[in-house]
Amino acid sequence: MEATARKVRVEEDLAAELLEFFYPIHYQGEMALEDALRGGVLTRKQAAILWLIRCEGEAGRCMRRKEVERLMQNWFEVSSSAITKAIRGMARPPLSLVQVVEDPHSGREKQVFLTPKGERFLLNMVARGQQFLQKIVEQIPQELMKTGIEFLSQATEAFARVRATTVAHSRKGR
Repeated sequence: MEATARKVRVEEDLAAELLEFFYPIHYQGEMALEDALRGGVLTRKQAAILWLIRCEGEAGRCMRRKEVERLMQNWFEVSSSAITKAIRGMARPPLSLVQVVEDPHSGREKQVFLTPKGERFLLNMVARGQQFLQKIVEQIPQELMKTGIEFLSQATEAFARVRATTVAHSRKGR
């Protein structure tokens, strides 16, 4: 029993220590990385939409607009109209990074496609992100970086599991 209590205290201490890194990582690190990705051209939401299309879209080029909305609402407190505004801004000149077309399977649904210009912008966006992170990587021993990447990979999976459980419990309480 005492070993269990000690394990719980250690886990609580580790959680408290990890929490102290949340704001510096999120607001200093992630925001700086996001600024590098945006290239001084896009809003944060627009950059997130392009990243979603890259990571979650069909062949990294196309995504249903409703899916963009669903995933964006997991990351931001954002309305459907704000997403529409962000997409329209990327579809119009001078950006012209995406094209919104009617879904061939549903007249009510739209799909968001990267234009050739959007594909080039996204490639450059990734390169800017890598260049930014290279400056961080250069300052940390390689083995520590590999361990950190493994930690972040497992932490991301754990966050998803905890979030799914939290969402499921909150829906039961309704």
